Amino acid sequence: MTVVLHVAKASGISGSENHLLLLLPALRARGWDARFLLLHEDEPGAWELARRLDEGGVPVEGIRLRRSADPLALTRLAGAVRRHRPDIVHTHLVHADVLGLAAARLARVPVRASTKHGFNAFRETRGFGLVDRAATAGVDLHIAISRGLARYLARVEGFREEAFEVVHYGIEPGDDPPPPAAADRLAVVGRLIPIKGHRTLFSALERVPEARVEVAGDGPLEAELKALAAPLRARVSFLGRVAPAAPVMERAGIVVVPSLGEGFGMVALEAMERGRAVIASAVGGLPEIVDDGHTGLLVPPEDPDALTEAIGSLVHDPARVRAMGAAGRRRALEAFSQEQNTERTIALYEASLGAAARRRRMSRRAPAARTSANAASTASRKSQGTR
Repeated sequence: MTVVLHVAKASGISGSENHLLLLLPALRARGWDARFLLLHEDEPGAWELARRLDEGGVPVEGIRLRRSADPLALTRLAGAVRRHRPDIVHTHLVHADVLGLAAARLARVPVRASTKHGFNAFRETRGFGLVDRAATAGVDLHIAISRGLARYLARVEGFREEAFEVVHYGIEPGDDPPPPAAADRLAVVGRLIPIKGHRTLFSALERVPEARVEVAGDGPLEAELKALAAPLRARVSFLGRVAPAAPVMERAGIVVVPSLGEGFGMVALEAMERGRAVIASAVGGLPEIVDDGHTGLLVPPEDPDALTEAIGSLVHDPARVRAMGAAGRRRALEAFSQEQNTERTIALYEASLGAAARRRRMSRRAPAARTSANAASTASRKSQGTR
C-alpha cells in the first residue's frame, strides 16, 4: 500500500484543514495509506483537527514547535518522516513547506508534493518569494487550489504559473436546502479581517436601504466594523463566530463574498451547495466557482458602486435569486464534488510516482552505461596498442 504522509501546521480549522478532513479519509477509502503529521504549538484548534482526523480513521502524529520559527524541529521532523517510510510527502502551508519538504529531502522520499492554499499579506513582503521558492525547489508536484491563486503566486512570488497543477477543493452534498429566504436578506461569512472586504460591503449597503445582512465571524476588526455599521442600525446583525455556517446561509436569499483576495473561496461554494445566489468579488479562485450571471454575480474587488448595483439588482428580483440558487446547487454538486477532488489528487500522485520510478530506472542504467562505455574505450586502446 502506498504511504502518503501529509504535513501541515495547524492552530485551528478553516479552509485548508477542512480540505484535509475530507481528503485524507477519502484517500484511505480508496486504498491509499494516508497519514498526517501535525506541526503545532499546543493550540486547542490543532488538537481538535487531530481528534477529527483520528475519528475519520487517519493516523496522526504530532510534533510540537517551541515557537513559530523552530529550526531545531527539523531534526525531529526528519526522524518522524523516516519512521513512516512514505512514498509521498505532501505539505500544506508555509511551515510545512519549509520544514516538511526539507525533512523529506533528508529522508530521500521518492515524491515530494506541496499545495498552496491562499492569498496572504506576508507573501507580498520583500524577500518572501525567494524563501518560498527555495523551500519548494525540486518539488515533484506543485498544486494550487485555483488557477487564480497560481496567477497570484506568479505575480507576487515569482513562481511560474504553469508549474502548478490546479486541484479545486471539494464539497460533500448536504440534505436538500430549504427554499431561499427573501431576496433582501443577505449573509456574509468569514473572519473579520481586512482581506474579507467587509468595509466595501457596508459602504454598498448604505445605498441599498431595503437590504439586511447577518455577519458571521469574529476577528480583530470587530470593533471597527461595528462602528462602521452603526449608521445602518438594525439592518446589520453581528453573530460572532458561527460553526457550521450553513444555518446562517439558509436564512439568507443572497450570500455576499466581498473579499479582496481568495485562494479558492469556499464560502461561495458552501453557499451554492445550500442553494443560495452568490455575489462575489472577481478575484482569486472566486470566478472559477461562481458562474457570473447564472449562479450569481461577480463584481470588481473594493468597488462599492459595483457591489451596490449588484445587490440592488437582485434584492428587487426574487425570481432571479431563486433561479441562481438552484443553478448554484447543481454546479456545486456537479463540478466541485469531493469525489472529483480525490480522484484528481490520486491521478497526480500516480503520475508523480510513475515519473519517480522512471528516474530511478534511468539512474540505475547510467552507471551500467558508463561502465560499458569505459570497457569499450579500454578495449579500443588495447587494440590500437597491439597494432
